[in-house]
Amino acid sequence: NRLLDFMARYRDEFNRELPDVDFGGGFGIVYTEEDSPLAIEDAVSQIKTAVVEGCAARNLKVPHVAIEPGRSIVGPSMFTLYEVGTTKEVKLDNGGTRNYISVDGGMSDNIRPGLYGAIYEAHLANRTSSAPTESSRLVGKHCETGDILIRDIDLPADIAPGDLIAIPATGAYNRSMASNYNHVPRPPVIAVRNGAAKVIVRRETYEDLLRLDLI
Repeated sequence: NRLLDFMARYRDEFNRELPDVDFGGGFGIVYTEEDSPLAIEDAVSQIKTAVVEGCAARNLKVPHVAIEPGRSIVGPSMFTLYEVGTTKEVKLDNGGTRNYISVDGGMSDNIRPGLYGAIYEAHLANRTSSAPTESSRLVGKHCETGDILIRDIDLPADIAPGDLIAIPATGAYNRSMASNYNHVPRPPVIAVRNGAAKVIVRRETYEDLLRLDLI
């Protein structure tokens, strides 16, 4: 309503109507089993109804409406694969325990959990496990107490160094937000199509990190 009110004021002040309206991004994706984002078809239908009825109430021509798909395309199309470095059982104040699982990445390749509390799921990727699950925390390799990828998750109790952990839905916007914090080289990007894998962005090297240094 506020956007349409602005369009009406613009028309009244400048004697012309805005032909296009871009609502930006906003289509959600599934990060965890608890997520149930509004279906794109339902979102578009609700937006269309609101715009058509709002324009009629303000005697406006219905503009061309654009919506940016954003993460709904790139988010689900990628996952991040980590290798477990160490694990550690920690006793909690409530008498229970938590398994801390440290991986070979973290806040340099995914700052979203630390930056604004993004929540992900994780799965043991290199093998199946019949072990019972236990309360776990997936943490990164950087020298920050806030380098936590997943704060609370149940994972198999037999996860060990060398195992691979997959975190789905990391296409938006992990790569574009990645950094060389702690001088950690960024990981490669691998594309998979019809069962064939191809490196499309190579792994950074320490030579890459030093390339711009003049001394």
